[in-house]
Amino acid sequence: MSISETRYAAATPVGLGEGWSLERLTPPSRLFGANGLRTGPDGRIYVAQVAGSQISALDVDTGALETVSAQGTAVVAPDDVAFGPHGDLYITEYYDGRVSVRGTGGAVRVLRDDLPGANGITFHQGRLFVNECRIGGRLMELDLDGGAPKVLLENLPMPNAMEVGPDGRLYYPMLGTNDIWRIDPDGGEPERVVGDLGVPDAVKFDAEGFIVSTQVGSGEVLRIDPRSGERTVLATIAPGLDNLTFVGDRLFVSSFTGQITEILGGGRTRAVLPEGLTWPLDLTVGDDGTLYVADGTYFHALPPGGGLRMLGMLFSPGWPGYVRGVTAAGEGAFVVTTSNGQIARWTPAAGEHEVLAGETEPFDQLYGVAVAPGGAVVAAELGTGRVVSVRGGEVTTLASGLDRPMGVAFGADGTCLVSESGAGRVVSITGSGPSANNTDTVVDGLETPQGILVRGGTLSIVDAGAKTLIGVDLGTKARTTIARDLPVGPPPGVDPQPLKGLPPFSGPQGLFAGIAAGPDGTLYVSADADGSVLALRKEG
Repeated sequence: MSISETRYAAATPVGLGEGWSLERLTPPSRLFGANGLRTGPDGRIYVAQVAGSQISALDVDTGALETVSAQGTAVVAPDDVAFGPHGDLYITEYYDGRVSVRGTGGAVRVLRDDLPGANGITFHQGRLFVNECRIGGRLMELDLDGGAPKVLLENLPMPNAMEVGPDGRLYYPMLGTNDIWRIDPDGGEPERVVGDLGVPDAVKFDAEGFIVSTQVGSGEVLRIDPRSGERTVLATIAPGLDNLTFVGDRLFVSSFTGQITEILGGGRTRAVLPEGLTWPLDLTVGDDGTLYVADGTYFHALPPGGGLRMLGMLFSPGWPGYVRGVTAAGEGAFVVTTSNGQIARWTPAAGEHEVLAGETEPFDQLYGVAVAPGGAVVAAELGTGRVVSVRGGEVTTLASGLDRPMGVAFGADGTCLVSESGAGRVVSITGSGPSANNTDTVVDGLETPQGILVRGGTLSIVDAGAKTLIGVDLGTKARTTIARDLPVGPPPGVDPQPLKGLPPFSGPQGLFAGIAAGPDGTLYVSADADGSVLALRKEG
């Protein structure tokens, strides 16, 4: 276990090439988002972080964070947690469909691995209850010895974090129907408690026996009378709230952004941990110089001289899906690739998106995207090793047989360049046929190239494996190291387990350190390791 002020501790500071300066446009994140919360026997709050495969313990008075289960270890994509009667920590691993147990000594064992979308988890009088947050999900009591679960309900529309109330009944919210239900854990018919909410995703109880529920869609924290259904808004924070817990009589809630907020009463709040970016992923710059940041379940604008402004998130109208690759398309529109396997044109202000390709046959792990000089949309499909072009609804394979292609960019002459993260090189596509032989190597000897950019005859490459940003003169092939020891890619020595995703929320997720350029030549880089956005400028 380790204690750190940020989620990523670099061995050495970022080093810059001669004449370059660096500015952090957003501060490093302390968490990889924040999902399930539970107060531990030690009085600290245990925070599950799906995106980072990490569990941290938070001292709410000092703000000190301790990593309890680190990225790259046995637990993958933890979504919710509960403490057993002997102090063991029970964990739902959402994407892997598992419930695992972390003993007080730190050893981890899998209790069940056949629960797709395992999410809400709670103990009551030594009994363990779990549900599956998916269409057709189940609510179950699990055998603590690993035997077959007892199914209480099935075919539920995305149940989530739940709790047993003072009346002994099990209360559970349902995202799919926007209401809260209860059932006797010993059997019986479920009963609807209250509906027409702000998309409830967690239920707990206060000392007076009232439901307290976070609303992911509206950003409200509600106090609800379980007898009458009458509700009171305790606070309104922002869309993306996830879970809650009490430390004594103090109430704390989590947000997808990683913010942990204390609800103080009278609508007042206190940020115990500040919000931050979960990744970030790809970047693009609009005609007015505004930088746009794809952050998976969020999409932000970062205007010159201004702070982050959310343009859309998972529950926004017209949301195209978990956004990974992005390029500005003019008039407030963006072409995006999603982890659900679609290429789409999205206009956040209008709350609309149009799927350009992949609606009926989703692509396999889309990453970078760019618009060709002639208007076609070109994207890298990592899972199949292809680069595809989309125009007028028709999909054409430009190149195949590539080794984990990720970044896409166009040279001044219209040549398409692609980073092969698995082969450690950048290639140009020289022909129009789907052949492994229609590429030429432009740059090789890299470790894990991801985001690429062409500007003024120079190819800029984010090499996440080497943690460097390099510039390559496309005429002479001369290389320059712009920055080294960047906070990109996984921490040194860590091999993160794949995040499989679970539709409709997300398909497979993965790191992608994107790059973009401003009108003045500033290079923007996604520092996905520490959750910040970097600006690098050539002085003089």
